Amino acid sequence: MIYLDNAATTFPKPESVYRAMDHFARTSLANPGRAGHKMAMEAEHAVDNCRHRLNQLFHGTGPERFIFGLNGTDALNMAIKGVVRPGDHVVTTTLEHNSVSRSLTALELAGVISLTRIDPDEGGTIDPQAIADAMTPKTRLVAMTHGSNVIGTVQPIRDIGRICRARGVLLLADAAQTAGVIPIDVQADGIDLLAMPGHKCLMGPTGTGVLYVAPGVEIVPWREGGTGGDSATPTQPTMFPYYMEGGTPNVLGIVGLTAGIEFVEQKGIAAIHAHDAELTEHLWKRIEDVPGIRIYGHRDMSRHVGTLSFHSDMVPAPELGAILDQAFSIAIRPGLHCSPYAHRNLGTFPDGLVRVSPGVFNSLAEIDTFADAIREIHSV
Repeated sequence: MIYLDNAATTFPKPESVYRAMDHFARTSLANPGRAGHKMAMEAEHAVDNCRHRLNQLFHGTGPERFIFGLNGTDALNMAIKGVVRPGDHVVTTTLEHNSVSRSLTALELAGVISLTRIDPDEGGTIDPQAIADAMTPKTRLVAMTHGSNVIGTVQPIRDIGRICRARGVLLLADAAQTAGVIPIDVQADGIDLLAMPGHKCLMGPTGTGVLYVAPGVEIVPWREGGTGGDSATPTQPTMFPYYMEGGTPNVLGIVGLTAGIEFVEQKGIAAIHAHDAELTEHLWKRIEDVPGIRIYGHRDMSRHVGTLSFHSDMVPAPELGAILDQAFSIAIRPGLHCSPYAHRNLGTFPDGLVRVSPGVFNSLAEIDTFADAIREIHSV
């Protein structure tokens, strides 16, 4: 199998991730606690170690501000439902994954918030001025993707962060497609809330997610429960990170995430992005002249993650995905990619597009094999 669905989850994981999880599961997989027996302390240390790694990677204000959740969707729900209040106005975009769109739409339909969606330009970029123009005195939050999971365009988050800071509006960035492949500095970028899964470009396992909450952000817990430390208070203790982390965390997954972060640091974010950009540009060149193929998004790879989506006039996206899987053993992702507003904006709803997302372990030879398969299918 040639795996080209890394925007959904990266595969394979680095060997170090498998080894770290296996060793920890056999020796230290206890319930983390700040007091108690040796294994509990080792588990707590493993969780704290990952927070420190995240704080260094994203230039946070402290490791305690990084909250562990179930996945990126959970992190986004913690952020959105933790900060908005009845009567608030929220600005978002039509590029969003359903993890953002559905959370906001549910609040809008319930009468909790009002909502404005901003369209990108023809190349897939959100104009910061359009965000500013959409703000009202009631705007509390701008919630938007950092990198589109459909067309790969990276948004000018730092420019938008400056606008939000000047207006006193919170900025939530969905870094599902960028964390680990595009540099992120939450302080310099003006990001108040940063949500990400661990299983994509951070190279960790599924079932891991992270939310960064900047100091001063007023947020309420998404869940309450045990913390492994303070058991006496009748409500969730207010100390971060335990304020937002009710229940036993996925320690085994967090250990794998730490190993994934170490791999990213060793390879270097710039080198990983350069590799993905090279493969994406190579694929673009190989298929752009195939009759009936239309590629979406801009071509500036410095503002692009390793995702390329296209429409075929000859074969609907779901059928093309099945042919590639069954006849060529190539894994891609056809359809709407959990981003229906993006496809409506592109005019590709309801069939969607064929999304190809190479990753750190893919090669130019595999891209050529995919391109040859597309040419063969379209020559029939």
